[in-house]
Amino acid sequence: MVTLTNMQAKEIIKVETGERIGTITDLEIDVDNGRIRQLIVSSKPKGIPMFSKQDELIIPWKDIVTVGSDVILVKDNDRLLSS
Repeated sequence: MVTLTNMQAKEIIKVETGERIGTITDLEIDVDNGRIRQLIVSSKPKGIPMFSKQDELIIPWKDIVTVGSDVILVKDNDRLLSS
């Protein structure tokens, strides 16, 4: 079984480009069937980290390619939503 704590330790990577997106900060779960609907990801700040605000991205579960031991690979598309 995979826990939220285990998933938060994994880096999120765009499969087509290899770009590192960030790490999971939260999940949205469908309470009717107990399935994950979306990942909430804290992206790496651009510029000087001390003075930059971290962005959050919402990644629909259908865009997850695979969950590996160290990384989660996601499709690189325009549906990655900033919050």
